[in-house]
Amino acid sequence: MLKSFGILLVAAVIVYLEVPSLVKKKQKKELIVFSVLLAIGVGLGVLHSFGKPIPNPTQLLTFIFKPLHHLLSR
Repeated sequence: MLKSFGILLVAAVIVYLEVPSLVKKKQKKELIVFSVLLAIGVGLGVLHSFGKPIPNPTQLLTFIFKPLHHLLSR
């Protein structure tokens, strides 16, 4: 629980430091991308702090390309 609080605290500091300049410069697209990536990172960090297994991105690529490989190799 303490680890997840630390992750949320660090994320809050990052938001406090970065968001005002993005809003001031009216960089709406950058703010959206920043928010999405930070939310994904915080979510994965909290899951990891609770001991949940985090999927490996290469598993998704294998799932997508393995049938394609079999189809093309025939």
